[in-house]
Amino acid sequence: MPTAKSAGSPQGAVDLRLDLKSPPGSASKLQNKDSGFLDGSPSESPGSETTEGITAFQTLVHLVKGNIGTGILGLPLAMKNAGVLLGPLSLLAMGFVSCHCMHILVRCAQRFCHRLNKPFMDYGDTVMHGLEASPSAWLQNHAHWGRRIVSFFLIVTQMGFCCVYIVFLADNLKQVVEAVNSTTNNCHYNGTVVLTPTMDSRLYMLTFLPFLALLVLIRNLRVLTAFSLLANISMLVSLIIIAQYITQGIPDPSQLPLAANWKTYSLFFGTAVFSFESIGVVLPLENKMKDARRFPLILSLGMSVITALYVSIGTLGYLRFGNDIKASITLNLPNCWLYQSVKILYIIGILCTYALQFYVPAEIILPLAISQVSKRWALPLDWSIRLAMVCLTCVLAILVPRLDLVLSLVGSVSSSALALIIPPLLEIATYYSEGMSPLTILKDALISILGFLGFVMGTWQALDELIQPQDSLSLSNSTLFTQ
Repeated sequence: MPTAKSAGSPQGAVDLRLDLKSPPGSASKLQNKDSGFLDGSPSESPGSETTEGITAFQTLVHLVKGNIGTGILGLPLAMKNAGVLLGPLSLLAMGFVSCHCMHILVRCAQRFCHRLNKPFMDYGDTVMHGLEASPSAWLQNHAHWGRRIVSFFLIVTQMGFCCVYIVFLADNLKQVVEAVNSTTNNCHYNGTVVLTPTMDSRLYMLTFLPFLALLVLIRNLRVLTAFSLLANISMLVSLIIIAQYITQGIPDPSQLPLAANWKTYSLFFGTAVFSFESIGVVLPLENKMKDARRFPLILSLGMSVITALYVSIGTLGYLRFGNDIKASITLNLPNCWLYQSVKILYIIGILCTYALQFYVPAEIILPLAISQVSKRWALPLDWSIRLAMVCLTCVLAILVPRLDLVLSLVGSVSSSALALIIPPLLEIATYYSEGMSPLTILKDALISILGFLGFVMGTWQALDELIQPQDSLSLSNSTLFTQ
């Protein structure tokens, strides 16, 4: 976006007021009022030259952390579902296409910022203005639905990730605690591990709730950088520990299939789409940068690092464990304190990541709610909504059995739409009336079709696993310390 931005923007993030139908003047005043409240800083006019924002390094930290979550631990199994050759090539292509779609979204948002003389543009407003610029009169008349659809997908996706994180935190802590009596310092010990039963995993979820509630009360994206950096360090250390183990004693890969059949490939596709999960934080980060002109470079660098890490961990994990690879690669690690620390580090990393994923739906919902009350009640209402949202994610994690599969379904639908289907169609709607080459139109159409296939395959995958008997589901989700 333009380099002169309002320091008081709501973290530059997600000003998706769902069709408040307020006149432009009052909307601008409302935006400035909410912005100063959320940032804890005085509002500035959009044309102000003095700005505060996050640096390029902070942006890179947030971008990397926004992608690397629980999905990377399931990529070795995804490689098994695709094949030892087809899997890495497909994941590399998926990373390139996802990065390209992010660039499309940023470029369209920048265009409308310049055209409408706005300091920032979020995902929903970009889609709405894209539909208004389309040659179709019907799309122009229904452009506001584009903003609502994007808002819905963003809320569902990010809240779904938060629920998955709660389940992940509880399950991993429970696994560490139950194996504590049999955990040794000898990582080469070969024996049967006897787990000590403890309290139900739902009680572990409630244990994390106070910590999550404190994290979500942080309303400033710059403050979240410290937690994001801590999460990056924790996950980086754990991934290094995993990497040094899976590179030892790799067996002959000639017995592994180069390409799997199309049925199991659909499982790979759903996991890969889910892994590249940061489309919801791209524009908020770009909007809040001090010098947004550097964001395309930061975006390309960050996605290159992420894709290289995904391909490396996924491929090496599959090569190391072959057909014995489990749903999470941590389940294949020896039961010694060095490798148990991987789970502990990931617990720390995911705990910090929760706040960043929570940030997007909060900044969609809060401006709409706060606009309905006086300034006196803005802060209490802000805290109340944040606490209610974090409690909702915890309740859903507790009440819904096999929540990971349910959210895999939601994530496949939402992630495919946000990351692969909408951006190419947005580019066509934005630039078609100005003249587009047939190759560009064909490219965008193919990417959208790819995203739709991801939606269909991911949905089929989740539904197929959800209808399996409960016994097989329990077994597939159990922790087996096989050494």
